[in-house]
Amino acid sequence: MLHRFMSGILATTLAFGMYIPTIMSISAKEQTEEIKKDQTPSFEENDFEYWTNDSKAKQKLVDFVKNATNPNSKDFIPIETRIAVFDMDGTLLSETNPYYFEWMMFFHRVLDDPTYKAPENIRKFVEDVAEPAVYDGKVSDEIDAQFSEYQAEVYKNMSLDEYEKYVQDFMDLPVNGQDGITYGESFYMPMRNVVDFLQDNDFQVYVVSGADRLTTRAAVTKELGIPANHVIASDSMIEASNEGDEDGEFYGYTKDDELIRGEELIKKNLKTNKVTAIAREIGIQPVLAFGNSSGDESMVIYTITDNEYPAEAFLLLCDDTQRDHGNTEKAKKVADMCKKDGFNTISMKNDFKTIYPEKAEKSEIIDETGEAIE
Repeated sequence: MLHRFMSGILATTLAFGMYIPTIMSISAKEQTEEIKKDQTPSFEENDFEYWTNDSKAKQKLVDFVKNATNPNSKDFIPIETRIAVFDMDGTLLSETNPYYFEWMMFFHRVLDDPTYKAPENIRKFVEDVAEPAVYDGKVSDEIDAQFSEYQAEVYKNMSLDEYEKYVQDFMDLPVNGQDGITYGESFYMPMRNVVDFLQDNDFQVYVVSGADRLTTRAAVTKELGIPANHVIASDSMIEASNEGDEDGEFYGYTKDDELIRGEELIKKNLKTNKVTAIAREIGIQPVLAFGNSSGDESMVIYTITDNEYPAEAFLLLCDDTQRDHGNTEKAKKVADMCKKDGFNTISMKNDFKTIYPEKAEKSEIIDETGEAIE
């Protein structure tokens, strides 16, 4: 009797268990339908004035956003899950005039900043190793790792406000490789169109960069109007000014303290680290991703793989050698990667009507010796 009773309970439990996923699925579907009922199509146009009229990449993006904002479309995406992630250097901002923004600012800090005297080992690293490697196009992983360590050191003890001003002041200096514009003006005009377009259509735009977080934050808040808390990047220590050698876990912040930069690099935000940082800091899988290199491949694959909503990825090809200091070899490698992984490509040569402000004119890059290089 007891056996039959227990068997009956087990059978009922199993039967009910089989229906749980169905019930949950119906509930999720009903929730989505309720969301759709509360919304009307809200698509905002953008003239994309800096893009060519026949750009297939631009049209792909426009169609995607039009469907995402239309509750009557099967590809509708609720506002709270409209997340777009962008790499910075080479995707939003030039990395070929002549190299990454934070590297050029580091060179300026060590060699040309009259308010700072760099330690001799760092100065020698810049003059004998880093600058020649940049201008020869031969920056190794070892040089990059050394740069990351020294970069944290040369800005240590700067308050966060002082550092933000330092970055933004550097952005006002003339760029090397384009006459008539500053480093701040070397954000790509067509990609400014994209950021504005997505924000106008209720997408939350995040910058997910391999550069230093405070550097990236100061740059994109000033030039693109992206909120400071929408920047995910590499982290160096931040400390209280009176903390000294005491661990912040035990030191109590006081009214006499201010936050300053420390000298230790915590983590470099590249490849899979971009994916884990998105999961940790956003907590929602993006539906759009923009990058320009193999360093962005992990982030982009994460965006388009097993996504609950429609998702697309776009990678820029640095294939323009007439208006910019493009690299056709790198562009081909990225194009091949896109073909393999199913990403869309954006050709700077063919899709961008203009790259920088009209006053910009491509010029020779001047190396560390004062000579022009190809």
